[in-house]
Amino acid sequence: MNILMCGDVLGKSGRRAILDNIESLRFQLKTDFIIVNGENAAHGFGITEKICKSFYEVGVDVITTGNHVWDQRELMNYIDSDPKLLRPMNYPRGTPGAGYGIFETVTGKTILVMNLMGRLFMDSLDDPFQAVDSMLNKFILSKDVDAIFIDIHAETTSEKMAMGHYCDGRASVVVGTHTHVPTADAQVLMGGTAYQTDVGMCGDYNSVIGMRKESAIARFTKQVPTPRIEPMDGEATLCGVFVEINENTGLAESIEPIRIGGRLSGALPT
Repeated sequence: MNILMCGDVLGKSGRRAILDNIESLRFQLKTDFIIVNGENAAHGFGITEKICKSFYEVGVDVITTGNHVWDQRELMNYIDSDPKLLRPMNYPRGTPGAGYGIFETVTGKTILVMNLMGRLFMDSLDDPFQAVDSMLNKFILSKDVDAIFIDIHAETTSEKMAMGHYCDGRASVVVGTHTHVPTADAQVLMGGTAYQTDVGMCGDYNSVIGMRKESAIARFTKQVPTPRIEPMDGEATLCGVFVEINENTGLAESIEPIRIGGRLSGALPT
């Protein structure tokens, strides 16, 4: 089973990278399932129904989110109607939407996708480790589902790495999102779980994590209120990972980074 995950889509340039590349990547990599983190897709803040549907039209199977999930208030009235749009699973009970789903790949295999959010330097949500434990005890890899994919949206490398090792051997893939900078630690852990601390961003890297440099710098250098930061809109780098999963065990055989276009050096699976 081949899975493609694309990191945080930021603004118009990030959306353009997804819309221009997903169909060709599905064909080129023989991808069975595509996941995109879309929480910054709407001008850097949240996502809308229209954007979700545009992603589905080009072949995205599931959209994950994070701490900006509710920035576009219209989503509160939409998310319950869209099972392919996930919000972090460790939001309190009664929060609109769902934090996980079981989906079918193009080859008829089942994949459990979970969306978690970390707590260090983030919103104070429920314990993500307890949340993931309850799901991994309920759905056993290669017995109840063919693959398990976890997107942990978190600030610190330590929390994301701890989650990777905590799930090692019980999940197919654990990857981090949120910091917008792709890390150089793609690996298959000792128990067979594919891992990367942060997948990176689909956005313009001539920026400060996707936002206009001048506004971001002003926030650090001036002790006065500054205008709301705006996304850069130059050519984006599409950042993601490509994971090959053994269909007998549900564990990962390989994980490789993907970087296409824009300022970052290119990378594609060999």
